[in-house]
Amino acid sequence: MLVKDWMTREVVTVEENVSIMKASKLMKEKGFQHLPVMKQGRLTGIVSDRDLKEAHPSKATTLDIHELYYLLDKLLVEKVMSKNPYTVGGDETTDRAAALMLKHDISALPVVNQKGDLQGIITKGDVFRAMVSVSGIYQAPLQLCVEIEDRPGSIRKVTDVIRSHGGRIVSMITTYEKAAKGFRHLYIRTKDVENEEALFAELDGQFKLIYRIHDEVD
Repeated sequence: MLVKDWMTREVVTVEENVSIMKASKLMKEKGFQHLPVMKQGRLTGIVSDRDLKEAHPSKATTLDIHELYYLLDKLLVEKVMSKNPYTVGGDETTDRAAALMLKHDISALPVVNQKGDLQGIITKGDVFRAMVSVSGIYQAPLQLCVEIEDRPGSIRKVTDVIRSHGGRIVSMITTYEKAAKGFRHLYIRTKDVENEEALFAELDGQFKLIYRIHDEVD
């Protein structure tokens, strides 16, 4: 899945010389948690609601309310933003966007073209939506996890068993994490199985059935 299909295209931005009070107000009005920061039409940073909250004085401050607002109105976004933010391109995958967010502990990435022009923004929430969509959970509540040998043809053997019981494959994902050496885990969502217990028994007889579960999304 590509970033451009899941990102927000109509991006609300702020200039570097905007006060954090104005930026905070804009976030509340629009319901955003991140704002790309611009200078003369170029992306220079990104500011989050966490950045703005951390910039506010402690509740233990001795400043009165007028002094507090005066200081906050003078503190500019450029002083609290993350400079030179990590970015992704619209034609890159949501997998890479998710990996970048995880690696660098960030919650949003500006999306830019090859010239560096801002095209959109993708957040953790967007990545979650993409992953849920590809998982197939809304089409097939039944998920199976099977440990298979890491060699050509192993996946087909499992899917052939499922199809022999009338099952229709909705999604498949494989991973090497937590699997024994020389094996991998295969996660399959399937529907229309004629006899689930018979399917589970055959799979467990030929492979290692790690789990089977019915997920319901209320």
